[in-house]
Amino acid sequence: MLRERRRSALSPELLIRVSLIWALVAVLALLNNIAEISGRLYPDPDDIMRLVQVRDLLGEQSWFDMTQYRVDSASGGVVTHWSRLVDLPLAAVIFVLAPVLGQSGAELTALIVVPLLTLFIAMLLTARIAWRLTGEAEASFACIAMALSMPLLFQFGPLRIDHHGWQIVCALVAVNALMARQASTGGWLAGFAIATWLSISIEGAPLAAALLALVGLRWLRNRAGKDWLVHLTRSLFVSSAGLFLITRGMPGLETPCDAIGSAHLAAMGFVALVTTVLAKAEPIPRAGVLAGFLVATGGGLGIVAWGTAQCALSGPLGMDAILRSLWHSQIGEGLPIWHQDLRTAVQITVLPLLGILASIQLTAQSRDWLREWWWDYTILLVAAFIMALLVARAGALASALAAAPLGWQINQWLRQIRHIDRAGKKAAALAAVACALLPTLPVTVLALAMPAHAALVGKPLGSGNTKSSSCRIAQSAKELAVLPAGEIYAPLDIGPRLLLDTPHSVIATGHHRGAEGMRTVIEVAMGDEHSARQILAERGTAYVALCPDLAEPNVYISASPDGFMAQLRDNEAPQWLEPIALEGETSLKVWRVRTD
Repeated sequence: MLRERRRSALSPELLIRVSLIWALVAVLALLNNIAEISGRLYPDPDDIMRLVQVRDLLGEQSWFDMTQYRVDSASGGVVTHWSRLVDLPLAAVIFVLAPVLGQSGAELTALIVVPLLTLFIAMLLTARIAWRLTGEAEASFACIAMALSMPLLFQFGPLRIDHHGWQIVCALVAVNALMARQASTGGWLAGFAIATWLSISIEGAPLAAALLALVGLRWLRNRAGKDWLVHLTRSLFVSSAGLFLITRGMPGLETPCDAIGSAHLAAMGFVALVTTVLAKAEPIPRAGVLAGFLVATGGGLGIVAWGTAQCALSGPLGMDAILRSLWHSQIGEGLPIWHQDLRTAVQITVLPLLGILASIQLTAQSRDWLREWWWDYTILLVAAFIMALLVARAGALASALAAAPLGWQINQWLRQIRHIDRAGKKAAALAAVACALLPTLPVTVLALAMPAHAALVGKPLGSGNTKSSSCRIAQSAKELAVLPAGEIYAPLDIGPRLLLDTPHSVIATGHHRGAEGMRTVIEVAMGDEHSARQILAERGTAYVALCPDLAEPNVYISASPDGFMAQLRDNEAPQWLEPIALEGETSLKVWRVRTD
């Protein structure tokens, strides 16, 4: 029977254990990505766009000004929904090191150090759960379990500077806060973590709601648990309002569909008020508490629905059918599990499922407060797993939450294997554990053994992956920089790279707030050369650029085989486009738009 271990919040031994495992993982990550690091081959266009935003901030753009002025500049630019909180550590490293290493060296250091340090924080938070609740060895194995999750490691790898890693850290801080002995301390810390999480990205709302529901469950189990929900909701409201003021300024009356706004803040304030009044009314029958919860939930949702009524018509991302079909549905990480190839699906699902099973066992073997805690944790894991099934990139958070119970499970497996006498059975048991923790191994072996079914493991890396493209925009940056500054028509995925490496502007990047520009890019790609010329002339577009070996152009070509994009790919550019010669080995094609 498991009981709570009386351990300090952080101990030197825990720090040493986590540091050693993290250092090994960091070295392996650096070695595995050495080519990408040296060539600045970013994992995703969003990472490039994040660096562009940080450069603008360091270039004295206002802290509160989130406009990308070189995206759809004809319309005044595009205001991003990203948070300055994620910009802060990157900007700080670059600002401090630029005088010593130069701008390029400081940026490269930030691109490596910040995501790896974020991984260390995530590992420490996960190990702390196991350290407090299961044991020393389990804490180490929890870190190892994190290192075995490919979806998780991807979010913390070198050059991966987008916000998803920080979202995972915020979730782990909130879970750690729920282990606190004092409701005031734990509630306020959890509320601040959730507020930070939502400030970074509102896509954390479903799991944030699950955490609030679990704290409400504590109240229903024991009236003494009411203080948890009161402190958490107060903290969530105060922290969210404070973070909004710090990062966005004074809130306006209009609430965006994709970020925290005035309606969300009002809803948080309403929920905090209702829970406070409800707590003051205790003791009351459980039915009264449930009724209060329904009032808080229904009122909060009603306020958000009223404040974001426009989102019901346009959807949370404000996209029309064309953008949903030809852009959003092509982003694999945002699609549900049934749209993924087998290897990706296995990576996303197996470790969280094992974590859920381990958490159920921990619940059964625990007692008192610890039993309730693992029961709540199991519910949270199930919620995270459901989110991972619906949105593939949520698999990283599900794996992070699964790591703590998995650390305990790994230790149990190894203990059982040590008691097996026969070498053959021991080897088979170890192989079974390896397959469980490295779930794509059997899939890869199957694909190698059965070439006809190689599609099981998904498309080759080169099919649309920007890192494997031979289109090296950075190599042509100097040649492009000497051209008169102007707007470039280019596919959405290479827009951020053109912004990063050249002084030019682009019509759009793959970010939904620039929907008008995105629609223009797609309409030009699928239309004929005459409509393309008219649209680009009206905008005053100066150049056209294309990376033909990326997936995006082929999406447009498949939808419109005789369109403008197909002409460009097939080297049949119209006469009004003048080719610009580029040196070096690159598949990048650039044309000047003739005005005569």
